[in-house]
Parts: sequence; C-alpha cells; structure tokens
Amino acid sequence: MTGNRQITVADLPDGALEPRHFALAEAPMPEPAEGEVLLRTILMSIDAANRSWMQGATYRDAVRAGDAMPTYALCEVIESRSDRLAPGDIVATESVWADYVTRPARLVLKQPEIRPLSHLMSVYGIAGKTAFHGLVNVGRPIAGETILVSAAAGSVGGYVGQIGKALGCRVVGIAGGAEKCAWVVDHLGFDACVDYRAPGLYKALRAACPNGVDVYFDNVGGETLETALAVMNERGRVVCCGAISQYDTATPTGPRNLPGLVVVKRLRMEGFIVMDFADRDATALRALQTWVAEGRIRVSEDIVEGLENAPGALIGLLAGDNRGKRMVRVGPDP
Repeated sequence: MTGNRQITVADLPDGALEPRHFALAEAPMPEPAEGEVLLRTILMSIDAANRSWMQGATYRDAVRAGDAMPTYALCEVIESRSDRLAPGDIVATESVWADYVTRPARLVLKQPEIRPLSHLMSVYGIAGKTAFHGLVNVGRPIAGETILVSAAAGSVGGYVGQIGKALGCRVVGIAGGAEKCAWVVDHLGFDACVDYRAPGLYKALRAACPNGVDVYFDNVGGETLETALAVMNERGRVVCCGAISQYDTATPTGPRNLPGLVVVKRLRMEGFIVMDFADRDATALRALQTWVAEGRIRVSEDIVEGLENAPGALIGLLAGDNRGKRMVRVGPDP
C-alpha cells in the first residue's frame, strides 16, 4: 500500500459530462473500524446510471459536488475487523472511485470462486443478472416471440439478446452504426440489428420485425422508446431498464405516444432495479453458467486500465463507444 488515490465530482454538469467535472487527488489511507474491512479495489463497474445519479436522487441518494464518485466494485479484503470476512477474500460492494476503501462487513458480499474475476462484473455480475431478471422476470418471453433490445451492443443489451435466443425467441437489436450492428449479429448471434443513427428507424424496425414485437427491453428511452412502442404487438411487454439517451443532456425528451398506445395495445410497461430480484440470483447464476458452458452466451468485456481513466471511460460509455460490459481495472487480480 503506497497511497490512496480518489476521484471526486468537482462540479455537477448541467449538460454533457466532461473530464473537467472530475478531480483526481491523494486521499488519506482509510482505516477499518470494528466490524469493518479494508478493501483494495480490483475492478469498478462503469454504468450509465453513474451519470443519472448526478441529476438528483433516484433509487439512491444524489451525487453532489465534492463527493467521491460512487460505483459498484470488486475488491480484495486487505484487513478485516469482522469475523464475517478474512484477508484475501474477494468481495463485491457499493464503493467509490478509489484505490482503497473501508466498508462495514455486513454490507459486503463474498464472491464465489470464479475466474477470471472480470466475469463476476459482467456475465455473472450486474450486467448478466440485470439482463436475466429484466427479461425473464419482467418481460416473461415465450419461445417463438420477438424480442427487441436497444443498446444491443452494451453491457446489458448484449446479454438480453443472447438469453432471448437461448429461450427460443427471435431477437432484434438496436445499436449505433453499421459496424456495431454487424458485430451484434455476427458476434452475439442476434437475428437482426437496426442502426438508430440511420434515417427511417420506424420502417427499419417494421422490416426487421415483420410479426411485430412482443417484448421490448428498453435501455435508452427518448425517441427510440417512442418508435419501439409503435411496433409493439397487442399485450406486449416493455421492460424499462434505463434511459441512457436522457442522462447526458440538459433537454431530456420522452415518448409522445403515452398513454395512448399503452391503452390501445394493452401494453404493460414495468421498470425494475436488479436488486429487486436478489432472492432469485442463484437461479440466474445457474442459468447463465449453463448457457456460457454450452456456448449459447459469449462473454463480451470492455476493460479500461487505470483509476485515472475512469472519467474518460464513463464519458465514452455515454457516447456509445463500448462493446460489452465496461469496467475499469484499478488493481491486479490477486
């Protein structure tokens, strides 16, 4: 332990997020109190939700200027003052952008013996579990139905599509750019992928989904959600997971066809947070491990090296430059 770097929010953005909104500085080395553990950060999750926390209170407290940037992290226990955990344990916890943190042991979750550790952040972590719970427990697809997924090349969307294929559904993605759409089809195995940046999104979705859409897994909100609602089948389900198109702008927009289409088509729209289904995590893990072993799910990870590069990793994620689960490696796997 040679020092403890920490990244704070220097200033809250009122528009697009920029590097100047963050500050990297040396922080005191934390010392665990009774019942706490000292943790060395290995990997930090980079999510669009990080940006939404800067806009005000959501399912967690708002991030304010001067706060260390919150994150979800995989860590190694360095020192323990609790009989719950021992030095060397690998754990997951709510944390901040820093080399070292202390946390109450009761709020830290010991991880199973899975290597590489990055899989505990991607397919077996927040990304994979969000995809599984949102699609299976909220969307409730039936084999033969059509699933539409926005941000299909992202950390959650890519797994949603592959899970949908494993369940026997036709899966269509939405992504930005022809190259990324080709990757979604060729690498992830989607049946089709539509470029939202190209003109004529509605017509393209109608062509890619000739039988309509039964389940729409929404990660972006805004105009894409508005267009997707127009191609939904009667009694369709809309899984509201995120709204990345709305987080990094001073002028957010929403779908203009609510509640009309929801009523006429008898749609069900339901939002969720992955923690809502924590009691079903074991089921999700069993299914995901089985599909990975069978080759039905390909693990896609986008790892940025270095704590100092976390702001750029988040800014890039919001611009859509990632493929798969984005995370920042702060330290080596033990």
